[in-house]
Amino acid sequence: MTDKTRLIEIYERGGTFTSVFRKFTGQKKDYNVKDLSLVRQLLSNEKARLLHVIKMKQPNSLYALAKFLERDFKTVREDILLLRKFGFIDLIEEKSGKRRTHKPVLTANSINIIIRI
Repeated sequence: MTDKTRLIEIYERGGTFTSVFRKFTGQKKDYNVKDLSLVRQLLSNEKARLLHVIKMKQPNSLYALAKFLERDFKTVREDILLLRKFGFIDLIEEKSGKRRTHKPVLTANSINIIIRI
């Protein structure tokens, strides 16, 4: 994987941190997020553990990932959707007979957070 960095900028306005701006290197589109709780969720230990397992074990489906983590499938799926929204992973659809699986793949290897005061 080439070096792919995600940039998150947090701005202070009127005495509070009110908005988050994210920019992906190598992409043309920027994205604004008004809710800092998404960034807080992104920086949890469970998300770090999830990213580590994807990197080291390379599971072939979300179900396999949940088994590696010994966590409920539904919560793992919710975490995956958040990480996907921030561009850390992508889901590759694979077919096996009549079944479709979604393989999680890392698409970023670093994050820069800038807090502007």
